[in-house]
Amino acid sequence: MNAPAVVPSLAAVAIAALISALVTWSSRPLLQRYALARPNARSSHRIPTPQGAGIAVIAATLLVASVWAAIADIAIPPALVAGTVLIALVGFADDLMSLPVLLRLVLQAAAVGAVVFTAPETARIVPALPLTLERGLILLAGIWFVNLVNFMDGLDLMTVAEVVPVTAALLLLGWLGELSWPAMVVAAALCGAMLGFAPFNRPVAKVFLGDVGSLPIGLLLGWCLLELAWHGLPAVAVLLPGYYLVDSTVTLCRRIARREQFWSAHRSHFYQRATDNGYTVPRVIAEVLALNLVLAGLAIVTVRAASLAITVIALLVGAIAIGLVLRRFSRPQAS
Repeated sequence: MNAPAVVPSLAAVAIAALISALVTWSSRPLLQRYALARPNARSSHRIPTPQGAGIAVIAATLLVASVWAAIADIAIPPALVAGTVLIALVGFADDLMSLPVLLRLVLQAAAVGAVVFTAPETARIVPALPLTLERGLILLAGIWFVNLVNFMDGLDLMTVAEVVPVTAALLLLGWLGELSWPAMVVAAALCGAMLGFAPFNRPVAKVFLGDVGSLPIGLLLGWCLLELAWHGLPAVAVLLPGYYLVDSTVTLCRRIARREQFWSAHRSHFYQRATDNGYTVPRVIAEVLALNLVLAGLAIVTVRAASLAITVIALLVGAIAIGLVLRRFSRPQAS
């Protein structure tokens, strides 16, 4: 274990949590006045709630990660910082006034593309593929990941229940030497920032992340997972966010098959169907959190075992666990 990294990373988690909580608390009156999310037929909340607390999460993440990187002489890619700021601004504008879908996608592609195409040519997942083709596929996957994190941020504490276990697992992998220092720094800061936001978002939420939070969180988390894949652990990079990937991708495919406007707001994600089927919000979040802890545990076991057979078994067990949760969510709760 990389012992010298443990203390500063835990300090980064704590400092990011404190900054995020303070900024969230102090910004609530302004968000209440200028960025109020009013409930509609597709909403999971019942009362007008301020949104935009993602500003606190992203500010805390970038500040703590940048300061730690400067102190430790670690290089966080400038394109990642710039892309995060750009995509946060796009989200903030969309929180205040709905932007056209095409404009959002173009700006999101610019942010993701800046991160992907400025990476070293030695950063490869499948060396047999032409570099341009691989980077193009990563760009498409990155745009989808940014949006799916946004799509899944539709229930109190949902993003916390996803991001905290994933970033905590990434932090542990960094301690074990399986993740680059820059990615470990970002993961630690993001984990802390989400923990600081959590008390304000627990049911019934006092404030929401908004697109200004969910979109850049998707970019930062996606980059950390990409670094994991570039480090030779693509299966682990898929396993950790498995629930989000499956819920959002299956839902998208079903909506496309039904010829629905898949880009518009809806209530057909499995976690949304769970609340319609009688599950309380705390129970949905508890099950998602438990599932993500299982996936994180499988990821760590896979890395430590360093065996193809164990990797295949872990992916299979993870898929079964995800399938069982989605099946439960899609059926009415027994009275």
